[in-house]
Amino acid sequence: MSTHMMKPLAVFLLVGCLLVGLGACTKKTLIPPDSAAGAGGAASNYPAADRYSEGNLPPEGKLDDSFDKNGSGAASGNDAAMNQSDEYKHAHGRCSEGFSPIYFEYDSANIPSSMRDHMEANAAWLRSNSQSHVVIEGNTDVRGTNEYNLSLGERRALAAKRYLVKLGIDGGRIRTVSLGKERPLFDGLTEDAHAQNRRDDFIAE
Repeated sequence: MSTHMMKPLAVFLLVGCLLVGLGACTKKTLIPPDSAAGAGGAASNYPAADRYSEGNLPPEGKLDDSFDKNGSGAASGNDAAMNQSDEYKHAHGRCSEGFSPIYFEYDSANIPSSMRDHMEANAAWLRSNSQSHVVIEGNTDVRGTNEYNLSLGERRALAAKRYLVKLGIDGGRIRTVSLGKERPLFDGLTEDAHAQNRRDDFIAE
């Protein structure tokens, strides 16, 4: 082929390639990488795990491990509490109306004597609403591993169930679930936030 004919052919091929490339680009839709956790996404409701410093967080339990940076989280029965004032959350936790939360000491599943009135009141509500069932959600503060804190949350929920049974409530009306550290009601690393997150909530169903 002569040099005279090759130049127009080369220009034609170059223009064709450019048109094909532009056409392909116009069909792509760019999605921000964090859009799945945007409005309505579970991840948007909770602080990023990396805001906590690994170096200064001993576990709530006694395992020698740092804060676990996995943040999936299980659904809670009353997440509307997240939108309430701190005063409301201090008084009610995530409990359904008519119930009161109970709080635990560090690394303990024993119900403190100061919480006995709350347990009596919760039992009284269940006696007055004999057709209702309750889910007890065990929570921990954010320190320690997921595994340890799920176990601790379970022990806290089961302790409250046993207490209600001793007060005459049918155990068949009570379910327990551990949320561990995965659904903190209070953000931050203050002692008050830790104390408020070491909690059982009571959800009517």
